[in-house]
Amino acid sequence: MSDFVLRQADIKDLQALVKLENQCFSEDRISRRSFRRFIEMPRDRVVVAESEGNLAGYCLVLMHKATRLARIYSIAVSPDYRGHGLGEKLVRAAEAEAVKAGRIVMRLEVREDNTPAIGLYERLGYRKFGTYRDYYEDHGNALRFERRILFYEPSDDFVQVPYYPQSTEFTCGPSALMMALAAVNDEQTLTTLEELRVWREATTIFMLSGHGGCGPHGLALAAWQRGVEVSAYINQQGALFKDTVRNEDKKRVLELVHEGFMYDIALTGIELHHEPVTLEVLESALRQGRIPVMLISTWQLNHSRVPHWVTLCAMDDQFVYLHDPEVDVAEGETIADKQYLPIDRRVFEQMARYGANQPLQAAIIIGPRRQPQPAADH
Repeated sequence: MSDFVLRQADIKDLQALVKLENQCFSEDRISRRSFRRFIEMPRDRVVVAESEGNLAGYCLVLMHKATRLARIYSIAVSPDYRGHGLGEKLVRAAEAEAVKAGRIVMRLEVREDNTPAIGLYERLGYRKFGTYRDYYEDHGNALRFERRILFYEPSDDFVQVPYYPQSTEFTCGPSALMMALAAVNDEQTLTTLEELRVWREATTIFMLSGHGGCGPHGLALAAWQRGVEVSAYINQQGALFKDTVRNEDKKRVLELVHEGFMYDIALTGIELHHEPVTLEVLESALRQGRIPVMLISTWQLNHSRVPHWVTLCAMDDQFVYLHDPEVDVAEGETIADKQYLPIDRRVFEQMARYGANQPLQAAIIIGPRRQPQPAADH
């Protein structure tokens, strides 16, 4: 009984699907007409499990065309086939179908009193991220769960980038830079002491509220001082982030810090480009063994409009893969959630700028420092 064949449903399964639906649910049932529509919709998937010619279970996965999300809309296992791990097999098969369709995250809803199903999803790595009130016909509440399902496959085309999570709310820049440095220099330390040391070197003093973050000029200098080649792409000149503070004295401090950064940069070999950086430039750098550190807006990640630094690790035709140093443990995130995070290339282009009016774009690209060529003999 534990040997199941999993496949996509076809029209011949309609009668058995409706029978199973009526057997498993007394409310919120999927109609025969709806099952037919889901089966015939090229974008969606109805995965069924057979055992000795009998329909043992199904999982319905919806995939909206405008996002990289997939959603388990419904899952059912016949009472005759429970206790054989079929629920897990159906979820895994649904995830595999979603990955083949280029989806990054799987979401689902489950009744808040369905303890066995909640236990299954948590065991499979799903985390709760919200609640729908009055979701079901009987006014029951639904818990919302999600899990990242698409992961980067290691490739010899790109340097492997170690991961380091930021230890404070204001050191995303140092943490992102340290990961890039460790990718090109085996001796680079990944410690909290080094994280704070880089922050002290690169901070703009003021930004938004609380502790100041790190700007691209300061991070470029910190990287150069650690013995690597540095190219900086910054599409604006002058002191950055001035519009994030209102106090004129703070604005003057930002200007003085910027003047100091520019003076120090002039004494180095840092290549400073006052122009936007393209995906082509970033991908070329990655394929040459250089690592970009990029300023983004986190709106597409968590609907928070704050500047944030991430480390780019790899790219392919669909995705930009990045290390995000911020791990929100309180929200159930883990370090694994933030490594080689796949971002749709078009979405990344929207993320890779900060601010509404004349948005700032900044990237620091580091690589092994080139050795000076000896002078030719004459």
